[in-house]
Amino acid sequence: MTELPSARGAEVGRRIGVGLMYGLWKPRVLGAWRVPAAGPVVLAVNHSHNIDGPMVMGVAPRPTHFLIKKEAFVGPLDPFLTGIGQVKVDRDTTDRTAVSQALGVLREGGVLGIFPEGTRGEGDFASLRAGLAYFAVRGGAPIVPVAVLGSSRRGGRLIKGLPPLRSRVDVVFGDPFDAGDGDGRRTRKALDAATERIQKQLTAHLENARRLTGR
Repeated sequence: MTELPSARGAEVGRRIGVGLMYGLWKPRVLGAWRVPAAGPVVLAVNHSHNIDGPMVMGVAPRPTHFLIKKEAFVGPLDPFLTGIGQVKVDRDTTDRTAVSQALGVLREGGVLGIFPEGTRGEGDFASLRAGLAYFAVRGGAPIVPVAVLGSSRRGGRLIKGLPPLRSRVDVVFGDPFDAGDGDGRRTRKALDAATERIQKQLTAHLENARRLTGR
């Protein structure tokens, strides 16, 4: 039996995230009320800054368990990330333990955070992996798109890959939607079709978030 990520740990992580994010940057959160108050949910987050995960973890209205690449679990970060309920995933293989833990989070009515692009890039949802569709359909969870839009200023970065300290970072939550077509099929063809539907929804949300925030 796979041990599930700690729900209590994720709540602790949320509190740490709140303090850190509001201490170092100026988050502006829009639409957090759109996240369902109970039941399984998948947060699909664009990924352009290293702070995207901690930022969403801190400002989301519910504790979130993110799927995080195993390379991040180094040294003291390993027990820390595990302790705050995050899920270690090996992206080079079908990580059955991570899949089981992620589905377990949804089965228990929790919130799973996913970067559907897989790695940090332009943050524009241009290339999606099928994993997002798989978890949403198999876990019976609606997807809430989340756009994290960092400062557009180029200067002032102390650390590469991070927005300048004390700059505004917008986090925009979108309307929840179902990835599947209603019949619950999990064939490769069905998941490919779901991934296409998801991509359209996420891209539309990102465009809307940029209009809304002027980013």
